Amino acid sequence: MNKQQLFENIKAKKSFLCVGLDTDIKKIPQHLLSEEDPIFAFNKAIIDSTADYCIAYKPNLAFYESMGVRGWISFEKTIKYLNDNYPQHFIIADAKRGDIGNTSAMYARTFFEEMNIDSVTVAPYMGEDSVSPFLTYEGKWVILLALTSNKGSHDFQLTADEKGERLFEKVLRTSQQWGNDENMMYVVGATQGQMFEDIRRIAPNHFLLVPGIGAQGGSLEEVCRYGMNSQCGLIVNSSRAIIYADKTEQFAAVARQEAQKVQQQMAEQLKIRGLE
Repeated sequence: MNKQQLFENIKAKKSFLCVGLDTDIKKIPQHLLSEEDPIFAFNKAIIDSTADYCIAYKPNLAFYESMGVRGWISFEKTIKYLNDNYPQHFIIADAKRGDIGNTSAMYARTFFEEMNIDSVTVAPYMGEDSVSPFLTYEGKWVILLALTSNKGSHDFQLTADEKGERLFEKVLRTSQQWGNDENMMYVVGATQGQMFEDIRRIAPNHFLLVPGIGAQGGSLEEVCRYGMNSQCGLIVNSSRAIIYADKTEQFAAVARQEAQKVQQQMAEQLKIRGLE
């Protein structure tokens, strides 16, 4: 999926919502535990109920890898279900990979060739040779960690060198020599607020994957005010606030309602900026 296609999907849906499939066997409704594959049963129900209101899904690999082979099978089934039934939805493997070149090449092969996933999150701190193998795939995206929303982001990402350049700014500037806004996005946490202005000064045209609204307390209105560009430029993720909004047999219907609420807020933000 290229950048223009992604923008067209946003306009068609009046949404830039990504639903995070952070599926924890200990948190899904109890009645699903009798299913042959409870994780996939949960994901399928969430996907079917929210697809009208989002443009992307983001399974977080840690939740699947924690279950060993069973979890990986659930992950593969989820990706196949999305590709077969919702091919217009952008799929993000939230894997935060990044290693020496030949290892990164194997990670890229896994997600882009074997599983046909649109994008993967990558940690940039081992440098260009750890990222470039992911950038060799036409039509696929690297989503590079830039400025995250966790408390520990202050430990390294906001530290400045003798010229006053902060580490996340160096990541943004340097990485644009490796890829471009047609194959690279950046992760920027929703709780960073006005820091989006600093991001946009360096990367005005790139899409940003923005986790942290909903359960983590980020403000959608603030993210849009400081982070939206002429092609929207945002994919805003919500996980727990949608998928765990209800623990009963009505969980999928409630998830749909929560996704619709976020979509309506997003439609208003797009309208304000003339991007309907």
